[in-house]
Amino acid sequence: MTPDDVLRDAVVLDLHGVLDKGAFMDRCAAALGLPAWFGRNWDALADCLGDLPGPVSVVVTRWQEYADARPRDWSIAEEVFAAAVDASPSGLMVLLALGGSSKSDAGSLG
Repeated sequence: MTPDDVLRDAVVLDLHGVLDKGAFMDRCAAALGLPAWFGRNWDALADCLGDLPGPVSVVVTRWQEYADARPRDWSIAEEVFAAAVDASPSGLMVLLALGGSSKSDAGSLG
């Protein structure tokens, strides 16, 4: 699979403005087209990620604000994503986009 294949049909999970677990779950439900019965908790998210038709790539963008606001919840989200990728029979990929943070004090490489 080439990088173009991975991104061609990627689902973008944009977390801009997400500051709590409820908003995170709502954003996941909308972006991923999760079913109405989605329980908006970590176990339900793990179950739904395992049921996504695949292969599918999820690109998580502008996640840094949520990670800063709720580091414990973000750590759990990362664990849920990682476990879902490991367990996915259909080829789930979750990619975290770097950059796009609202922080203006980012360092340079030069």
